[in-house]
Amino acid sequence: MNRLGEHAIVIGASVGGLLAARALSDFFTTVTVLERDQFPAADTPRKGVPQGRHAHGLLARGSTVLEELFPGFMNEVVEESGGLLGDVVNDVAWIGHNVRLAHGNSGLIGLLASRPVLEGHLRRRLLALPNVRAIEHCSVQGLVADSDRKRVIGVRTRVDSKPAQIVAADLVIDATGRGSCSPAWLEELGYPTPVSERVKVGIGYLTRTYRRRATDLDGKLGMVVAGSAPNWRNGVILAQENDRWIVSAGGFLGDDAPDNESGFLAYLATLPTKEIRDVVASAEPLTDFTRYRHLLSVRRRYEKLTHFPDNYLVFGDAICSFNPIYGQGMTVATQEALTLQQCLREGSKDLGRRFFQAAGSIVDIPWHIAVGNDLRHPKVAGPRSAMQRFINWYIGKLHLAATHDSALATAFLKVVNLMAPPTTLLTPSIAWRVWQSNSDFRKRHDRAGTVSPTTTPSAPTSPTSQNSAASPASATRS
Repeated sequence: MNRLGEHAIVIGASVGGLLAARALSDFFTTVTVLERDQFPAADTPRKGVPQGRHAHGLLARGSTVLEELFPGFMNEVVEESGGLLGDVVNDVAWIGHNVRLAHGNSGLIGLLASRPVLEGHLRRRLLALPNVRAIEHCSVQGLVADSDRKRVIGVRTRVDSKPAQIVAADLVIDATGRGSCSPAWLEELGYPTPVSERVKVGIGYLTRTYRRRATDLDGKLGMVVAGSAPNWRNGVILAQENDRWIVSAGGFLGDDAPDNESGFLAYLATLPTKEIRDVVASAEPLTDFTRYRHLLSVRRRYEKLTHFPDNYLVFGDAICSFNPIYGQGMTVATQEALTLQQCLREGSKDLGRRFFQAAGSIVDIPWHIAVGNDLRHPKVAGPRSAMQRFINWYIGKLHLAATHDSALATAFLKVVNLMAPPTTLLTPSIAWRVWQSNSDFRKRHDRAGTVSPTTTPSAPTSPTSQNSAASPASATRS
């Protein structure tokens, strides 16, 4: 690889920052990761990652890219920490629109492990590279630019209580997450701030871990329940290392699960299936309840800025902070890391424009999946176009057909797992299977004289159609 500079800095050592540093390591003599937190001695939750105690499911696309960036990563997590590999369609039960998708061998392989374990393995693999280092307890207080403010040449830092100092760099990347200071830092340098798109979802979920038994869920590795009418509540149970289940449940706009045993069980019982409730009712609790809240999904449109300083990039959740129930954040960060590698291969000229445009294209699909699904909820504010209503209606029909057609279930979950674009669900072969299945379903129920309103989605008649563009991937934020 051609070296593009002596020193690159990544601000933030969460998953996004670690992935950004991996991409930079092929192009800079030294890469330094600056983290205000302290890394734990073991793979345990840390203060700087408040969502680390909650359910995380690495999507199939994320698993594939991680394996490309860190060969052998998945087997390492399995062999050293007890992570689990499973077929996304066959080993996990998916429930959306109050129906269960059919199982089948799909070839979509997901990695199940807790967030601290995933992040711990990533950090160790990254810091094993000879040209990568990390500085803990290091807060970044601002950017340093050249005299005409056209390019960033470093950052102002403070380690513990030591005097502030300037650390020079040929490239700086902000990977500090949704609380990113980049808009304020750009304004300080005289640059415009990016336009933001915001969706108020008010997601809150409660999490607890339990002892896992081999007979639970008939041996499946997890279950994901997507929120639907009438109560829009979500639930997830995923196998973790050390024979544990992690269970998360919650709702929109303040519809929180109670943080006591009887209240939590009653909340789980309101999901379309009582299987998660039944596991929890007889399982041994291993932790206390932990709550997490996500008020707003925010997308910052850096790709639309016409003026931006050279030698500076924004990455991961600092670009787009998704509704965490869809489990997209880590996988999007892996894709951005691949894109950053490609942009760096083409040199440093016009790097910001090229990277932000490419990152914007990466974000488009998961953002529209998440927002489209959020807007099913009648109280979530936002525009609902005629096309959106049609797609939601169609995906509802697809869900019904996929209850007995594993090929349709696989096609849908490929989109959810970011392995295929949503347009694949509208191909003639898929549309024909959906139409034929729904036609047969209606004929059977017409002969019986009954039609179930909860399993036969009706045509879209209002902006608050109850059918979704996608089902959540997990109750998580990444």
